[in-house]
Amino acid sequence: MKNTYDRSCEHWSEGSRQEMEDFYSLASVDYEYLANAHDWKSWLTQFENNSNTRTQLLDIACGSGKFPTALLKHPKINLNEIKKIDYSLLDPSSFSIEETAKILKYPFEVKNKYKIQIQDFNSEKKFFDLLWAVHALYAIPRCELRVAIIKLLSCLKGNAFIAHGCSDGHYVKFYKLFNKAFKKEENFPYISAEDIISTLEILNVDFSYKYLNYTNGGKNLSSKVIEGYLQRCVFDDNVSLKEMMNNPLTGDYLNDCQKVDEWKFSQTVMLIFFGKTKR
Repeated sequence: MKNTYDRSCEHWSEGSRQEMEDFYSLASVDYEYLANAHDWKSWLTQFENNSNTRTQLLDIACGSGKFPTALLKHPKINLNEIKKIDYSLLDPSSFSIEETAKILKYPFEVKNKYKIQIQDFNSEKKFFDLLWAVHALYAIPRCELRVAIIKLLSCLKGNAFIAHGCSDGHYVKFYKLFNKAFKKEENFPYISAEDIISTLEILNVDFSYKYLNYTNGGKNLSSKVIEGYLQRCVFDDNVSLKEMMNNPLTGDYLNDCQKVDEWKFSQTVMLIFFGKTKR
């Protein structure tokens, strides 16, 4: 039996590209909302004047690079005006690393590629001015979250940003319902934003946060697209949309998300900012 983490790694592969594209036909807005939610140009340039060296940025669990893509495409964020940034990629999937590397352009320049999970990252002598993990930590086993955050902090010399779904948002909530509905006992729960906040508090890290609320979805979407989106949400392509709709637990939830010809999946995302400073 494969657990949540194992299946997530399998789905970040060339063989699951169509499912990934179906997922992002709805989920790309996650990153568009994030791009609008903060002054990213100032955040990215906060260490520019400290020295003549380039800013070092680490993207943890980089996925397919949707967040830097959203920043690069944003009409009001002119990243051409800032200095080059050395952009390092960390992900257990080589597919994800190469997908992200393909889309990066000025000011982001690929520096290092680390094919590893953050829990196992040897951060000795690797220090980054900036670090982000954007919708990246869901599949970490809860018992390993503290180690993951400690590893993250150990390679951080500046400031970090985590964007993550809350327990009452679609990603975490639907996965919990799915596991219960289809008796997926081997699947450990997704990490929630609240879990991350609790871990930062335990580690005595000084942080700030704000919420972002929006919906994924759209009108006249095909069953195939909705099925691919939901299967990617749970990293399980063995359960069809029909089965999800027919199960009382997931069915009731999905019926609430569907109004006539429109689907709406409610998201509550926490934007968490912190550095190495202790409280």
